[in-house]
Amino acid sequence: MEVRRGLALLMILMVVGKGEGQLVEGFYGSTCPNLEAIVQQAVTTKRIQTFVTIPATLRLFFHDCFVTGCDASVLIASPNGEAEKDAKDNLSLAGDGFDTVVKAKEAVEAQCPSVVSCADILALAARDVVVLAGGPSFAVELGRRDGLVSQASLVAGNLPEPEFDLAQLNAMFSKNNLTQLDMIALSGAHTLGFSHCDRFANRLYSFSPSSPVDPTLNPDYAKQLKEACPQNVDPSIAIDMDPVTPQTFDNAYYKNLVAGKGLFTSDDVLFIDSASQSTVINFANSPADFNAAFVTSMRKLGRVGVKTGRQGEIRRDCSAFNSLRQNIS
Repeated sequence: MEVRRGLALLMILMVVGKGEGQLVEGFYGSTCPNLEAIVQQAVTTKRIQTFVTIPATLRLFFHDCFVTGCDASVLIASPNGEAEKDAKDNLSLAGDGFDTVVKAKEAVEAQCPSVVSCADILALAARDVVVLAGGPSFAVELGRRDGLVSQASLVAGNLPEPEFDLAQLNAMFSKNNLTQLDMIALSGAHTLGFSHCDRFANRLYSFSPSSPVDPTLNPDYAKQLKEACPQNVDPSIAIDMDPVTPQTFDNAYYKNLVAGKGLFTSDDVLFIDSASQSTVINFANSPADFNAAFVTSMRKLGRVGVKTGRQGEIRRDCSAFNSLRQNIS
């Protein structure tokens, strides 16, 4: 009976194609029953080595899903520098995120060879790093296949930029079936990690002819940023995006926004714009509401553009397609 049910489920997944509802919890229940424990152990081991594992893996998941869907296309390596990861907007992705997935894949392959996709491993790892940072746990829907295309040319225009206003943010998230509420909740991931000085230096030195410093910035915070990122400093220098609790997944991001301490214009605007301000205030006052919204939005993000059935493959190596033909241009 269990075999029949499993076969029926597989057939349904192969027929459904793209769209929500095609992924299921416990997808590998019979084919790799210890999957989540294996991935969790690999992620935990990597976290012990470096905290960067946490923000790097979470950001990697977002960047993967927003380009060609959650299909691990961002993991493909190209000898010619033409893969998705080589695009300008992805050059700042920390190597520890990639390494986390590689290590987890190796551990999974040792017990369940050619069964679990890199895309599913990345989705599980993204959940696990949130938990390791003190955030909420949640069930991850699985059943993704790995994509067959990875092109740097597909990245431009598909990731939010630090100077975006609310309308631009909403438009980009809407393309991925995500609402304004989802966008604000997922932006809360900025409570972890860091950013390079060149991503926000314009707010400190060249905001406008009449006001070199963005007037919406808290003056003390602006001074702190200028000390950390002097004018004409090495643009690769990085600072924490959350100046309060940078290594803890909490709602401090929203409290920072209320206090004028949003690092990017795209952060600041969430509180400044009246259309989104009430949500920011609610999340700042209620960790429970933020956590619940974040979980819902992460599960929705994980459904974006997924491939199932025969639409993709199960890569043996997350950084390379199984076939000799490299779909990179």
